Amino acid sequence: MKIILTHEVSGLGAAGDVVDVKDGYARNYLIPRRFAIRWTKGGEQDVAQIRRARKIHEIQTIEQATQIKGQLEAVKVRLAVRSGEAGRLFGSVTPADVASAIEAAGGPKIDKRRVELGSPIKTLGAHETSVRLHPEVAAKVNVEVVSA
Repeated sequence: MKIILTHEVSGLGAAGDVVDVKDGYARNYLIPRRFAIRWTKGGEQDVAQIRRARKIHEIQTIEQATQIKGQLEAVKVRLAVRSGEAGRLFGSVTPADVASAIEAAGGPKIDKRRVELGSPIKTLGAHETSVRLHPEVAAKVNVEVVSA
């Protein structure tokens, strides 16, 4: 099935790209989560609009990305969450939580969709996350999860 991506999807493409994927992946995952829309002839106009919006929001150059990477790696991020006695969290830490904690710690504002956790954070302690700033640049951010 041919689809138009409305958000960046890891391993598939960026917003505004027209890609072919399996029907089930498109119908059951991408379209319901609004990561993509079905491709139509009239959808080509949507592609131009999505690409214009993407250019405004994305980091333009590798130099900008490396500068933001330096800022992110210098920030000490502490995230206070509710936890049980054994150090297990009630729920888990989401990419949105990490993005807001980075901003609260004095770091640059980043989009929650750029934060990659690897595995869900469900315990107290230090955890390493990755922030994808540019296709060629990713920053490693250490997040310390503490009990609230």
